[in-house]
Amino acid sequence: MRERELTHIDSSGRLRMVDVTEKNITEREARAEATLRLSRETLRQILDRKVPKGNVLEAARLAGILAAKKTWELIPLCHPIHLSGIRVDFLVEEERSEIKVLSTVKALDRTGVEMEALVAATHASLTIYDMCKAIDREMSIHEVRLTYKSGGRSGTYQRA
Repeated sequence: MRERELTHIDSSGRLRMVDVTEKNITEREARAEATLRLSRETLRQILDRKVPKGNVLEAARLAGILAAKKTWELIPLCHPIHLSGIRVDFLVEEERSEIKVLSTVKALDRTGVEMEALVAATHASLTIYDMCKAIDREMSIHEVRLTYKSGGRSGTYQRA
């Protein structure tokens, strides 16, 4: 990994929002994931749509989409970005009693959408947690991470 300059800090050590005016508008895409571990009984209730608060996965999908759209309001130095697509999906691993939250965010802009993808995956996971916490206090969220990004000067990144 090459050494990089911290772009959110000026020469005096003050925080700043990066000026992206001179950057080219390019197609940007980022994917992220988060893994939620929960009891088998809780997972069964989610899949059978028996959780008293409603359809957990659809609520989490919507929450992730909404959160991605508001990333610039949640993360202090993020730019508002004109998002062109947000997708939140779930990979259920019944044998491991896990739900993997997968997010994909796209934009045509001057800066990347990695934070939007990470916020979508995280917020969807938190929504699952919130909807199920009364029936499973042992749930935990793990491995929130960027898995792919493309566009911009730094090119494409793919997690191994």
